[in-house]
Amino acid sequence: MTARQVDNELRKPSFEKNPYERRALQSYVLSTLTVGMAILACFPLFSVILMLLYRGGQRLALTVFYSLPPTAFEDGGGFGNAILGTLFMVGLAGLISIPFGILAAIFLAELGPHRKLSQAARFCAKTLTGLPSILAGVFAYASVVLVMGHYSAWAGGIALSLLMIPIVMLTAEEAIKMVPRGMKEAAYGMGCTPAQAMMKVSLPVAMPGIITGVFLAVARAAGETAPLLFTALFSDYWLEVNQPTASLAVLIYNYSGSPFANLIELAWSASLVLVLLVLVLNIASRLIGQRNK
Repeated sequence: MTARQVDNELRKPSFEKNPYERRALQSYVLSTLTVGMAILACFPLFSVILMLLYRGGQRLALTVFYSLPPTAFEDGGGFGNAILGTLFMVGLAGLISIPFGILAAIFLAELGPHRKLSQAARFCAKTLTGLPSILAGVFAYASVVLVMGHYSAWAGGIALSLLMIPIVMLTAEEAIKMVPRGMKEAAYGMGCTPAQAMMKVSLPVAMPGIITGVFLAVARAAGETAPLLFTALFSDYWLEVNQPTASLAVLIYNYSGSPFANLIELAWSASLVLVLLVLVLNIASRLIGQRNK
């Protein structure tokens, strides 16, 4: 090999990664920092779950799911009435919020996306998503409890629906907007009316995104305490829709400050059940959202 060839070989650019180069070191440091921050952010979640599994799992048994809460000096018992009350009030809130939220989303996304009414509705919905939940309870107390004259499961469901409606509405609107325009135009070209195109094309395609929003709304409503303190209060008996009604969140709030060890153990077990319920709903919403993408 001649001297010129050796010189040309030395001048050829090298595409091998140099780990000691400034940019490579900077990338490595930033990547390590990002991973460390992600682990640090997940640490509180996993620490809470592990603590609940340790404290709440000790008392968790099949009997707690169908037994009534004990009195202060009794052992045993459960929170079956609180589970039933939570399911009823969250279900009632879903029956109210899901139809209203989806209909409002159809109007915002398709019928009048640029109207002043739509802009005002979006602003109100985004404001409600950040509204302290206790204000929803105060509103339901003034508009339902005072009118009916007593606390009830109906009032609790209405209070929770106020928190669910903006979440369902905003997520459903975004899901409908993501439906390809070509699919809608194809439906119009085949002779579909706007209502038929919405029912047979837009809503079925947007349904995974809508279900994701519904699950997120249900997860938030299931863990709320303040609205139920003003509307459903609490009860040691089985569900009576026209009377004060037990819920998991309020049971945890009441029993966690109790001086009796049995009630504190029940509060830990109820916390574990509630956290697992919310966690399952959030994971389901993420999986459906990933499937939609």
